[in-house]
Amino acid sequence: MSHKTKGYRIFTFFNTIFLVIVALSCLLPLINLAAISFSGKAAANGSVIGFWPKQFTPMAYIETFQNANFVRSLGIAVARTVLATAASMFVITTSGYALSKDFRGRNVVMWFFIFTMLFGGGLIPGYLVNTALGLKDNFLIYILPGAFSAYNLILIMNFFKTIPISLEEAALIDGASFFKVFWRIYLPLSLPGLATVALFIMVANWNDWFTGILYMSDTKNYPLASFLQVIVVQNNNQDLQLDPASAAAMSERTIKAAQVFIGALPILMVYPFLQKYFVKGIVMGAVKE
Repeated sequence: MSHKTKGYRIFTFFNTIFLVIVALSCLLPLINLAAISFSGKAAANGSVIGFWPKQFTPMAYIETFQNANFVRSLGIAVARTVLATAASMFVITTSGYALSKDFRGRNVVMWFFIFTMLFGGGLIPGYLVNTALGLKDNFLIYILPGAFSAYNLILIMNFFKTIPISLEEAALIDGASFFKVFWRIYLPLSLPGLATVALFIMVANWNDWFTGILYMSDTKNYPLASFLQVIVVQNNNQDLQLDPASAAAMSERTIKAAQVFIGALPILMVYPFLQKYFVKGIVMGAVKE
């Protein structure tokens, strides 16, 4: 806008202040958590830590990475997130590509998927089905049940609809197969949508703690979110594996803060690389049915 009105400038001013407050409300607790994780025992137990460590020490992180339970749960969480995201993206991109075309019976198929968004089977039927399929105490429970999402399918399908059909027709005339059209044309041109949906899936899988607790009998098979839920929320310190010397020299609060901070880091590291696609992906994925 070359000539901004006074009302527009006032709105921009207060909107900026509001967004800064929202950003700080998200960022400051994380900074406080990092400060606690690098603080000494007396300062942590005294709850006197603000946004800067007191009695600085990295021992909480050293102890954390020497904890076999934590390292194992971190590996499970990474494997689960990578494999579940890959499986889900494969399912929804291939089905979204097919449903972006007009064919007889397409609306029936779409309403079949939309029905799953409106009505769910419930926790107990889902548990019985997954158990009957042999997924209890099975790593595949982290991947298969959540591989398909009707919401993500609709986002991807709408992205594919924005791609001109003339590109596909030209490629088919040149002898390209439908798979090559999908791989060489639709996926590269839909990168904002793919990045947005992939971020949704990664965050959902990384933060999911309930699946591990519900379907895994042994805590050794817990992903990181389930592990943290047990030691932080349920306050079960058995899996901290602190030896007497470490327990005397360190605060459980600093170790828990270090583990929670490490658990938040991977998504924080991935998000900046996908941020440039995020807003564009949400807007473009919502313009069509």
